[in-house]
Amino acid sequence: MNRTPRSLNRILLGIGGVLLLVPGGGLVLLSVDPAAARWWQDTAPGILADGGRLLSDTAIPGQRQSWLWPALALAMVVCAVLLVLWIAAQGRGRADTLVAEYDDDGAPGRISISGSVPEQALREALLKDPDVTSVGISTWALVDGNGLRVRIVPRQGAAPHLVAADATNLVDALDAALGRSSTVLISLEAGRRYRLGREERVR
Repeated sequence: MNRTPRSLNRILLGIGGVLLLVPGGGLVLLSVDPAAARWWQDTAPGILADGGRLLSDTAIPGQRQSWLWPALALAMVVCAVLLVLWIAAQGRGRADTLVAEYDDDGAPGRISISGSVPEQALREALLKDPDVTSVGISTWALVDGNGLRVRIVPRQGAAPHLVAADATNLVDALDAALGRSSTVLISLEAGRRYRLGREERVR
């Protein structure tokens, strides 16, 4: 339901990992291999001299400063803007309205149901279950309309299939109350005690 560009994220993370891995591997090689360290000691002065000549050759007319530094600053600004756009593209898809449709039966008008209505109703109903620790409900925009995402953290030792069955019954009751069927994704997630707590066994 989330419109995060996961494929693009993986590609960018892969490229960034390679760009960091190459210099990191080079530094490790220079620190553990005497031959590589000697090669760098012999090559570094020439590289620095070439860099100095490059800065001299690219000097702004009438000045001693190279135009490479303003170009580098502009490139950093462009990268910052792209990073902001990339961050803004994460997690898109949330919606405020669950149902918004035009009804011409009788008096024509627009029917709109805020997502907070089913979110609050389902949350209060699910939290009455003693086997449920916490509930997170949000409304998302889908291709064929809006839907709900229900994330439930069961209590330790609770039967997940029973918690899922109760949640499904509540969703069916909500659809009957609203008079419309909505797409609902129900997911059961492990709480922090499941992930970080020590394992307990009964003998």
